[in-house]
Amino acid sequence: MPLCGFYNSNRIREAKIVMGGVARLSFSIEKPLLKRLERLVREGRYANRSEFIRDMIRDRLVQREWKQNEEAVGTITLLYDHHKRGLTQRLTHLQHHHHHVILASTHVHLDEALCAEVIVVKGRALDIKRLADLLHQQKGVLHAALSVSSTGKELA
Repeated sequence: MPLCGFYNSNRIREAKIVMGGVARLSFSIEKPLLKRLERLVREGRYANRSEFIRDMIRDRLVQREWKQNEEAVGTITLLYDHHKRGLTQRLTHLQHHHHHVILASTHVHLDEALCAEVIVVKGRALDIKRLADLLHQQKGVLHAALSVSSTGKELA
């Protein structure tokens, strides 16, 4: 099936779908921006620009899912001193209270005092963010990071 372009009602050139459900696009870009794009593709070790652009689009879609409070997936990573009085109990209590968004957790002893915990979460983006914030606010938590992702339903 050959590629065939057309203009939509906004006079934007669009590409029709070709074999395998893939569309071939053409766009204009300033030379300095093209150089930056090429550098990003090389630094990211992408096989080609198409793979890089697909990843950029998916990243933007994930950001939008989080902004719109859609169902999402993520991880909350905590680093804390388990010797802080009552901290372990507070963290456990918060996790039990938010069990509806927690899928699993892994606890690792880094040394005599420090622990790392990774909590895999799935639920509404705002619920996940609230839990991450509550865990981070506990006295004795040295660092917390929320890594956001998607359920993948809208990324294919």
